Amino acid sequence: MSKITKPEKVGFSKEKLEHIGESMRSLIEAKKIPGTVTLVARRGEVVHFEANGMRDIERNLPMETDTIHRIYSQSKPVTGAALMMLFEEGKFLMTDPIAKYFPEFGEMKVHLSGEGENMQTEAASSPITIQQLASHTSGLSYSFMPGPVGSMYVSEEMERGLGNVPSAGGIFFTSGTKPAFNSLREWVRALAELPLVAQPGTIWNYSVGMDVMGALIEELSGQSFGEFLEERIFGPLGMEDTGFMVPEEKLERFAANYGPVPGNMMLMDDPKESGYRTPPQLESGGGGLVSTVGDYLKFAQMLLNKGEYEGKRYLGKKTVEFMTANHMGDESADEGLTNLFNMLGNAYKVRGMGFGVTGSVVVNPALAGLPVSEGVYSWGGAASTHFWIDHKEDLIGIVHTQLLPDGTYPVRELMQLATYQAIID
Repeated sequence: MSKITKPEKVGFSKEKLEHIGESMRSLIEAKKIPGTVTLVARRGEVVHFEANGMRDIERNLPMETDTIHRIYSQSKPVTGAALMMLFEEGKFLMTDPIAKYFPEFGEMKVHLSGEGENMQTEAASSPITIQQLASHTSGLSYSFMPGPVGSMYVSEEMERGLGNVPSAGGIFFTSGTKPAFNSLREWVRALAELPLVAQPGTIWNYSVGMDVMGALIEELSGQSFGEFLEERIFGPLGMEDTGFMVPEEKLERFAANYGPVPGNMMLMDDPKESGYRTPPQLESGGGGLVSTVGDYLKFAQMLLNKGEYEGKRYLGKKTVEFMTANHMGDESADEGLTNLFNMLGNAYKVRGMGFGVTGSVVVNPALAGLPVSEGVYSWGGAASTHFWIDHKEDLIGIVHTQLLPDGTYPVRELMQLATYQAIID
């Protein structure tokens, strides 16, 4: 897939596509991000695939197109696709309460007021469904989300073991004092003891829901989450550099991860000392994977092709249409996405956005502020990695860098703008 097609052949201006590299290099030269790999494909043809800047500033190593990146929450759409495979097999319905599979979710409490010992709760008025889990409307949360429930996630060290601890720690990572969970199943039992931020199905709130989905995939398939992904997605698609750790022989290609400081960046995860060198305690469906742009392209192309890739069918056409549709009803994703993005560094109010299964969906491009198509499905990761698929334009865009937190600089917005302005048919 890495062979470059002449842009004009699929309706792109070669000259205008150069704005992508120019946008990325302006961020790199300003010492805002270390380096980027960017890719654009249309009608199954790659028209732009470029590396800029550095993958490891300290060792003076350039970014390469096959550099391995921590994709954090860009793992979520992969988990969503895995869940959809079991959905197609009739293993569950999206309207099922998750308590059908994990009984501990049967009697949830919902935060009303106060915090700590003074917290007031009420009983959940309806059960959490799998669909709510997949669209961040379950009422679950994350420890980095502000508020009394997020504070409980912190004090209970709720995310310990989910993913790999970086060498230098960082804002999302603490060493912790509590014993490790032995399995995703054990972790789910502990999670269900904490209150919800809101009644199920009433608000969009970013959460560990996709990690619960990883546990559900294990429960329904009888395999470990990682085994399921390898057997059903990574192996068949040829995603050779995607997984929950970076083996020794690939460490040379593993990028360093950085955090912003005034006028520069600081090293947050040295690849040579990273926790990604060993398997995580728990395989995180919400944020545990590493991948390359080339690998992720294969996954994205499968979704863009509505479930098919190079002659093999992974999902049904209607299933992918369902997965990438807007699953919001009366509740809106705009406010929740605004809260999330503002907390990470973006100062703007999100408008015109919905949410599908494990990814955002553009409902109104004009309100969303970019000349993309209605229905664009996308998501990204904490270290500023992003992808999107656009069924209307038969288009994929991917940008990977390694700066945490995402949203510090408008990497995805600039990438999308530079991509869409280059379309000429």
